[in-house]
Amino acid sequence: MKASVIVFPGSNCDRDVAVSLEAAMGKKPAMVWHGEADVPASDLIVLPGGFSYGDYLRSGAMAAHSPIMRDVVAKARKGTPVLGICNGFHLLTETGLLPGVLMRNASLKFICKDVWLKVVRNDTDFARGYAPGEVIRIPIAHHDGNYFADEDTLDRLEGENRVAFRYCDASGALNGDINPNGSQRNIAGLYNETGTVLGLMPHPERLADPALGGTDGRPMFDSLVRALH
Repeated sequence: MKASVIVFPGSNCDRDVAVSLEAAMGKKPAMVWHGEADVPASDLIVLPGGFSYGDYLRSGAMAAHSPIMRDVVAKARKGTPVLGICNGFHLLTETGLLPGVLMRNASLKFICKDVWLKVVRNDTDFARGYAPGEVIRIPIAHHDGNYFADEDTLDRLEGENRVAFRYCDASGALNGDINPNGSQRNIAGLYNETGTVLGLMPHPERLADPALGGTDGRPMFDSLVRALH
């Protein structure tokens, strides 16, 4: 399996996700600078978290116009799996690979903590390591994680079974009190129409090794390797 991690000015989780991928694959992924024109031949492309271009204008708005993104979008539309984590999720919405937008947290504050997620859909290369309805613990670290789309779009996403993960409590219950950022319908992660692109606000790479205090993020990387090797 070959994986590429795209690196932007201000990325701060690119090496974290590279470590998780290396642990799962047994070899290092390619680290691709945003100014390059092409992504090397890859079975997986990862858009990491961080603060690309310092989140000026709005999160991901400038990075979406980096030269490399033209090839990322083209490859995603041809079926190459793409995982966008946190700021990477912003890039997926900014480039139109996923619908909706990610706005300022409802609290207007930066939030950094572990949250509970319910696995809504696990029949994709990203999530086969989890059970349907499983509750997992994954960290968040964002200021702009409030997912918004109009009601028609939300209904369409629900009807097409494109919600990947939802914020929940430790028992799996869904309610507004445990929603950390105000995301509509507690959406924490979202697939494209074919299930080959995943945008996810929480950071699985930050809880993928016992030394980090847990391994609930590891099954995502193991699942990708099993599917794409």
